[in-house]
Amino acid sequence: MDRSSFEKFRDFVTRKRVRFILLSLTLLVSAFALYLDITVRMQFEGKRWAMPARVYARPLELYPGMKLRPEQLAMELAMLDYHAVDDPQIPGSYRRQGDEFTIITRPFTFWDETQASLPLQADFDGVRLSTLTNRATGKPVTLARLDPVLIGGIYPAHNEDRVLVKFDEIPPHLIKGLIAIEDRQFYSHHGFSARGTARALVSILSGGGVQGGSTLTQQLVKNFFLTSERTLRRKFTEVMMSMLLELHYSKDEILEAYANEIYLGQDGNRAIHGFGLASHFYFDRPLSRLDLPQAALLVGLVKGPSHYDPRRQPARALARRNLVLQEMRKMDFITPAQYVAARATPLGVVEKAPEGTSLYPAFVELVHRQLRRDYREEDLRSEGLQIFTTLDPLVQTSAERALTTRLAQLEKDRRIPPRTLEGAVVVSHSQNGEVQALVGGRNTRFEGFNRALDAARPIGSLMKPVIYLTALERPESYTLATLLDDGPLVWRQRGTTDWEPQNYDKEFHGQVPLRVALANSYNVSTARLGLALGVRHVMDNAHRLGVERDLNTYASSLLGADSLSPLEVTQMYQAFASGGFRVPLRAIREVLMADGQPLQRYPLSVEQVIEPGPAYLVTHALQAVVQEGTADALKKYLSPDLHPAGKTGTTNDLRDSWFAGYTGDRLAVVWVGRDDNQPINMTGAGGAMTVWGEMMARLDPDPLVPPMPENIESIWVDSATGLRADGNCQGSVELPFIRGSGPTETAPCAAHAPARSLKNWFERLFE
Repeated sequence: MDRSSFEKFRDFVTRKRVRFILLSLTLLVSAFALYLDITVRMQFEGKRWAMPARVYARPLELYPGMKLRPEQLAMELAMLDYHAVDDPQIPGSYRRQGDEFTIITRPFTFWDETQASLPLQADFDGVRLSTLTNRATGKPVTLARLDPVLIGGIYPAHNEDRVLVKFDEIPPHLIKGLIAIEDRQFYSHHGFSARGTARALVSILSGGGVQGGSTLTQQLVKNFFLTSERTLRRKFTEVMMSMLLELHYSKDEILEAYANEIYLGQDGNRAIHGFGLASHFYFDRPLSRLDLPQAALLVGLVKGPSHYDPRRQPARALARRNLVLQEMRKMDFITPAQYVAARATPLGVVEKAPEGTSLYPAFVELVHRQLRRDYREEDLRSEGLQIFTTLDPLVQTSAERALTTRLAQLEKDRRIPPRTLEGAVVVSHSQNGEVQALVGGRNTRFEGFNRALDAARPIGSLMKPVIYLTALERPESYTLATLLDDGPLVWRQRGTTDWEPQNYDKEFHGQVPLRVALANSYNVSTARLGLALGVRHVMDNAHRLGVERDLNTYASSLLGADSLSPLEVTQMYQAFASGGFRVPLRAIREVLMADGQPLQRYPLSVEQVIEPGPAYLVTHALQAVVQEGTADALKKYLSPDLHPAGKTGTTNDLRDSWFAGYTGDRLAVVWVGRDDNQPINMTGAGGAMTVWGEMMARLDPDPLVPPMPENIESIWVDSATGLRADGNCQGSVELPFIRGSGPTETAPCAAHAPARSLKNWFERLFE
């Protein structure tokens, strides 16, 4: 082969190789483009954003005759961020004149109906709402609900939060501002700017890194599909995807996605995405209500939310906002008069950002745990569920204030170093088991260790009512008047050391009536009673009342050596407060999908676990604890006419202070102690009960007047002997008995003692 032939052959091979390379590159680019096209369409048309679950408190229902103080309504309106004005005209505004309120409610979609905005006139008479009127029609309103307080969210793993908006909800001046400052050719380009992309290529080839050249579409692609990596490959991918996005979707669809995706600030560990949420975060108002300068400020934040943060860098933010306005004026998007007026307007950012993370993290944690029984974690953090809970913000506020103020006062009075004591509070409705408040510690906004749910501590004497219930369920052997032996006790059990319980006062009290032993929380007589009944039988009854945790069957378990959390104690006492019904504690009422469709109901579940007679007797005995026993100091906080029932609890070495009590409408459990389990040197009455009392005093509870079962009769007995007596006998007391279980023998003072109804007894109490 001569030289010419060889060169021709070489050129042929080279051309073939070049064609092959070009074909391969074309195929690779085509395959890559096809892959990107599928990716763009699948992700953009599918679930675009992980939406957090929104958690709401109970809505306040207003109706004539309801028990509500004017101050409580004012507090609720403040928590809802209703604005006090002289002449309410728009939803979310109100006026108060003494005990008269004019309220324009916000429209809201509840689980059972959509309620339009209502102009209400609410008039109070003392502690009750006397009349409720529609101001527009003058007609009385039988029931109206305020929109519920948003108490928190369950956020995606990356902690992004957003409020989705549709294109027609975006103010026109915000869109014009974006185009003016970010992408003037938005409506004419096909996804990328050739000039900007060329500038970016020159920058990277010169070693300056990829920069500039991003259209709104490219910004959306970068945030929605890609990482923040700065490479030529990523820039090429960004351009390709931008072109594909423009090929498949309209400009309005792209702008809507951009408006919901863009990052605009940081609230602690929560990222603020989208103009919808940013409007609330910076101005505490919906996006549709933004004026021109407010919209311009949000547009200005796109370049750098941290650098132009209007709360931390107001001067920079103002300059950036004015630049946006200037560019809008250059493009004739606004008039000269609008430009001048907008520039002269202050930033208008609310001083304190609306709480993003939960106001009540301990309660939201309870909600989250209950939800996890029914839903996948990823659904809770991405599907935008609306969760309506049982939390009552008024009760929650009272519980938080009582705990924090009393702990500080206890430390001061007892010379304990500040912030040494900790505590927890659980409040539920006494009948339906709805958890109205839950405080996990004195730092009420701390999203960490939740003592109400997880601080399992020995419950001490809070176990005693279970023992007395076990006895009173045997009316043939035990009544409130039965004498118990409170003499020295040594309990010997194989494999354990001898157990010698002692009373708190280090004294023995001989023969004492059963109700007195409980009222004064005598350990020895209670332990002897529990041993006679059988420790296992007592623990089985605790499980019957709602305790799910395994309990030991040691003799010391009778005096509360086992550990429970405040929530578990509340569940156990719920059966007493409800009159004998096991009502599972619940924090959730309804769950809706993001579109408002009901997803699941949480109906009331009730099971009778105590017969009416014994339940009534236990409540009567627990009322005696407050009237004349270890909790008699509660009278300092509540009127005796309320007849609350309760039980103090104190553990060994005075490490834990407990109080569990209930009124006609609420049950509450309080624990006070130290996280390091060191002694606090205070009893249940000296610590936890003071928190309980101060909290209940704020709530104005209903009197506790349990309905008297048909099989209960009232008999006068001699308090010393338990024998039948006459009401005129010195030392006699009138007690309830299950019919047929009362004493038949009479004390020397009594000639006869006819049975009489406890109805008369309660009537005399309320005279």
